[in-house]
Amino acid sequence: MKKTMMTAIVGSILAGSVLAETQPDRVVEYKRVGETGLNLYIFNPAGHRPGDKAPAIVFFFGGGWVGGSPTQFYNQSRYLASRGMVAICADYRVKNRNHTSPKECVQDGKSAIRWVRKHADELGIDPNKIAAGGGSAGGHIAAAASVVKAFNEPGEDLGVSCRPNALVLFNPVFDNGPGGYGHGQVKEYWQAFSPLHNLDKDAVSTLVMLGTEDQLVPVATAKKYKAKMDQLGVRCDLLLYEGQPHGFFNSGSNYEQTVMAMDRFLTSLGFLKKSK
Repeated sequence: MKKTMMTAIVGSILAGSVLAETQPDRVVEYKRVGETGLNLYIFNPAGHRPGDKAPAIVFFFGGGWVGGSPTQFYNQSRYLASRGMVAICADYRVKNRNHTSPKECVQDGKSAIRWVRKHADELGIDPNKIAAGGGSAGGHIAAAASVVKAFNEPGEDLGVSCRPNALVLFNPVFDNGPGGYGHGQVKEYWQAFSPLHNLDKDAVSTLVMLGTEDQLVPVATAKKYKAKMDQLGVRCDLLLYEGQPHGFFNSGSNYEQTVMAMDRFLTSLGFLKKSK
């Protein structure tokens, strides 16, 4: 897409001129645990119908596995829907609302992607073009769904893959090892939980966007992740935003720049069509 057109779309969303349109087109429950129902908030391209074969992306919000809201990625989702992609913001259990641990966050993330893939025909998406994205702990969930083999919901059909076909990650939590983010919360099982320590040749093409002044996810960690991906022969684009802190991506020009980067990455993979 030409930069001027992309900037106009992104700018109108950021300015709130299409605020009413940033509400999801559909809400569906993908999982129920006891009395807790977990929803997917779905943004469809114009004229989208069941039976279509659109690419899709599932976003997971940040919040340290403690809080947060699916609305964090509503604007990115409406933008991608305007580009022909089904964009989905997933709810998942967190400590403040559900008294859960980080393990359940990953379980729910895997469940969400499995549900989307299993219901691809109904949702009008291509089951082989499902990306995942997220910020901070949500980025961890997306990455873990790709490379972590444990923490599947008991009784779930593991014959349906939870592995996304690409990753779009905003200041993601990669390293849960000693000295890494959240190690104290996950120290009993960090080796099976940390994406950095579970990378393999089946990892998927990944875009990482990180501020150089992030105090929670060091640049060195992101570079180490990219180096491991490079060694495995898997694409990993690392974009560093000078002087930006953790959670920089949803404000001002940073929003516009990261959305443009996301567009270019997904276009390069064939998830989005090139502008004529």
